[in-house]
Amino acid sequence: MSAALAATSTLRARRVLVGDTVRPATVRIAGGRIAAIDPFDADRVPDVPDTAYLLPGAVDTHVHVNEPGRTHWEGFATATLAAALGGVTTLVDMPLNSVPPTTTVEHLRLKQEAARSRLAIDVAFWGGAVPGNEHDLEPLWDAGVVGLKCFLSPSGVDEFPPLDPAGFRRALRTVAGFGGLVVVHAEDPAVLDAAPARASRAYADFLLSRPDEAETAAIRQVLDGVRETGARVHVLHLSSARALPLLRDARDEGLAVTVETCPHYLVLSAEQIPDAAAEFKCCPPIRDAGNRDELWAALVEGVIDCVVSDHSPTTVEEKSRGDGDLQQAWGGVSGLQVGFTAVAAEAARRGIDVATVSRWMSRNTADLVGLDSKGRIEVGSDADLVVYDTAQETAVAADRLAHRNPISAYDGLTFAGRVTRTLVRGSVLDPDLPDHGWGQQLRRSA
Repeated sequence: MSAALAATSTLRARRVLVGDTVRPATVRIAGGRIAAIDPFDADRVPDVPDTAYLLPGAVDTHVHVNEPGRTHWEGFATATLAAALGGVTTLVDMPLNSVPPTTTVEHLRLKQEAARSRLAIDVAFWGGAVPGNEHDLEPLWDAGVVGLKCFLSPSGVDEFPPLDPAGFRRALRTVAGFGGLVVVHAEDPAVLDAAPARASRAYADFLLSRPDEAETAAIRQVLDGVRETGARVHVLHLSSARALPLLRDARDEGLAVTVETCPHYLVLSAEQIPDAAAEFKCCPPIRDAGNRDELWAALVEGVIDCVVSDHSPTTVEEKSRGDGDLQQAWGGVSGLQVGFTAVAAEAARRGIDVATVSRWMSRNTADLVGLDSKGRIEVGSDADLVVYDTAQETAVAADRLAHRNPISAYDGLTFAGRVTRTLVRGSVLDPDLPDHGWGQQLRRSA
């Protein structure tokens, strides 16, 4: 074992999230797993400050690592270190924007080779569904990907084109046939084509170019496809609260549909965003404060299941394209290292406890992708643990974050709370000497 990782056998804390309950406990670790959860010994000095929680590491199921092919945008070494510093102990890599995209087993093997000896945390992989690769979907599933991602509108990169309505139905039928999971970027291309999209530095103009109806129309198509095929589907990065009635009805109907949203939709709002600030540009977009409040209510209600970063990084040059014209700049928020802390701080401000946030960002995401040893503090689970101290704060400076390019929509913000320690299978990650050979490549558990 590297000197960068110190194995831990016991952690005593007064605030441990065991199941859904925060209580005093002693967590015993053996062989990288949780061996026992014993009562807290009040006569022993705790290993965690009384102001801190011991939580399961977050499982971020929506991360664009971009390697191979666009490693200058991001990469496994930088992404997994940023994740660990933010309390994420498992991430799932999206099938784009790497070159080649993960749309065949051969391409999956290239990505796995690129990740070898570059992982500070554990990583699993999505496959991709694109026009003409229906015959690749089941082999990808059998090779261990956690699901198949598709776009209904252009993805932004030519090598990962969207599915038209007929192709989407074919993909749903194919994946339903082997019991897999389809995850969907749900924006309707016809609505986007009809929306005004003039060259502009104004965020208000960019927002008009990605209207709520783009999401609601696409989600109607998704739900109709689920009804027709019986496929299991997950809606990615929901930004528009206008779609919530559709999703609430789908839940009541018993459709196999789950939903995620992202920290930037929960913490930021359109009213805060300056013009020509491309670090805030993402698709679908960050909407107004009232919309943000409705997303929070839907999370509490259970209409939205989980919160993930949608870390979509790029270079300064790509973000600066068009000199502030938001139609030309690359879209994507870099928030992998900040997401958990930002959501936990905003949740606390709204009277929502950290155990609930952990469920949205750890257990629910792990369950979504079939990683049943992750995202929980239970006997037999991997000892992926995070110390989150509410007495400290996190001041975000983009040039001090660990992801590759110094861009972040959270730059300059300060959040109550701080991740102070991260354990990967029982070993403490040293941020100054991270061991990128420690992380494992995962297959879904079932």
